[in-house]
Parts: sequence; structure tokens; C-alpha cells
Amino acid sequence: MEEKLVAILNEMAEHLSIAQMKKLQEVLVKNLAENEPSRIDITNDQYLKMFLAAKKVEGCSDRTIQYYRVTIEHLFNDVDKPIRKFDTEEIREYLSGYQKINNCSKVTIDNIRRNLSSFFSWLEEEDYILKSPMRRIHKIKTKQSVKEVISDEAIEKLRDNCGCARDLAMIDLLYSTGIRVGELVNLNIKDIDFEARECVVFGKGDKERRVYFDAKAKLHLQKYIDSRNDDNPALFVTLDSPHDRLKISGVEIRIRELGKKLNLTKIHPHKFRRTMATRAIDKGMPIEQVQRILGHSQIDTTMQYAMVNQNNVKASHQKFIA
Repeated sequence: MEEKLVAILNEMAEHLSIAQMKKLQEVLVKNLAENEPSRIDITNDQYLKMFLAAKKVEGCSDRTIQYYRVTIEHLFNDVDKPIRKFDTEEIREYLSGYQKINNCSKVTIDNIRRNLSSFFSWLEEEDYILKSPMRRIHKIKTKQSVKEVISDEAIEKLRDNCGCARDLAMIDLLYSTGIRVGELVNLNIKDIDFEARECVVFGKGDKERRVYFDAKAKLHLQKYIDSRNDDNPALFVTLDSPHDRLKISGVEIRIRELGKKLNLTKIHPHKFRRTMATRAIDKGMPIEQVQRILGHSQIDTTMQYAMVNQNNVKASHQKFIA
């Protein structure tokens, strides 16, 4: 029966407006489908629950799932109507109003737009709605600013002022591998291959990849592990008993505090990742290999992380053109 309904809707699509098509779909489902009437009675919250479950199955992290939840629930609170009756203009007005009320950046609004687009696209793919109202709401243009990296001098300052072996090992591993902070805290001691100076991490969507660290990171990691007297399998643990696995927030707080203590600008775990990528490209590593090390599915993402040093661009110009 569902296949027949889809065939009817497809045939009528070129003759009716979107609003008329939505109404036709509702009437057909209500009167003809054997097992479909309950779909009309599904609440917005139930749709959201099903969407989040689908994202969980796809391998999205708990952080990403929570971001989806908060973003979509906020829309539901602002626009009080059934999912099937949402239209493009209402969502445009919602995004515009959200930006004015919260005084947030274009980047934030585009992130919200992307989340809503994923939700409505899923509803469309699952045949819960005829057409996503997000189709005509395009990516919001934002300024592509060159983000700062950590200088060699700043790295040495951070190393020299680490108060313990753990923090020094943590900084060197972040700096030499470019791994995400979430990947760092999930590492276990057994994941580290000291002989090959490499380890396996699980990135977004539980994708497995191999990353590599330098000799300095190896020595500091070994020194840190040898200094421990606990039996926790985690690579990085809290300094105080009972020495639990270190959390993302713990790493972020520790590194930010160290940066502030040394009057360094915006030192945080993700900045080590960007620095590693930029250094790799500056030294001639092919962008495809940097992409693999960082675990990006799209090369455009890699380019956003690794902004080529302008001094190197000038030097290349003088070498090849001037």
C-alpha cells in the first residue's frame, strides 16, 4: 500500500503546490494506508527520539547527539506545531530571530541550520514528510579567518612549565599526533606501540585509524607510565586517588589553566591538532596524508584545520615566480 501511495504522490507532484501535496499526502495516508494512521498521531518528541536513535546507530558521539537534541528541542519550543506542518519561511524566521535574541555569530547559526537540515532530511528519507522545509535554506556564508597555531616557543614554554609527567606526556602526544581530545582520553596503555611509535584511535563514528608520535613523546609517555602505581588500564588518569580515567573536561581545564599561567593566547587541546596539521603541510606533507592522519572524511575539513603559513607562501612565490 505504501508503494502505491508514493507512486500517486510522485505522479501528482508536478500538478500541485507543496502545500497541496502535503495535504494530499495526509488525506491519502489517513484514508487508505492500512498501517499508517498512527503516523499522523506521532508527536514531535517521538520523531526526535527516533531521529536520535538513528544517529546513535550511525555512530554519532554522545556529544553530537546532545547537540542535535538541544537544537531541535529549541525549535519545537519556539514553533509550536506538528512536524508535518513546518514550512521554509517559518524556519527562516526562527533562525533570524534566534540570531538577534542570542546575538550569536553566523557560524553558530549555520551549525544550527545544519542540525535542523539533518533532522528534516531524515524525516523526508523515512517518508514521514513529503519534502524537507530546509531544502531552500542554504549554507550561511561566514568569514574564513586564518586561525592561530601554537608557536614553537609557546610549545617549549608549555613543556618547561608542566607540573607533572602526565601533563608533559599529554601535551607531547597531542602535539605530535594531532588526535582529538576525545580520542586521547579513550586511549589505553595497551593501545600504545612504543617500538613502532604509533597507536590506534577510534574517531568520529568509531572509525579506526593509526596515528604516529615522535621520539620526544615516546620518552615522556614511558616516563609517565613508569611513574604510576595504579592498575587502571587508561593511558591518562587523574592525579589523585582512585586515579580514574581522565575526562575531556579534565584535559581541557588543565591545558587552559597552563596556558593562562604562561600568558599564552587561547591554549586548548584542539589548537594542538590545528598546529600539527599546519606544520605537516608547511613541511610538505601531501594534504591527502594529513587528511588520513586527522581522520577527516572530507578533504575540505582538513583544509579548514590546516591553514598554510603565509610566510611559506611568500617564500614559495619568491622561489618559483619572483
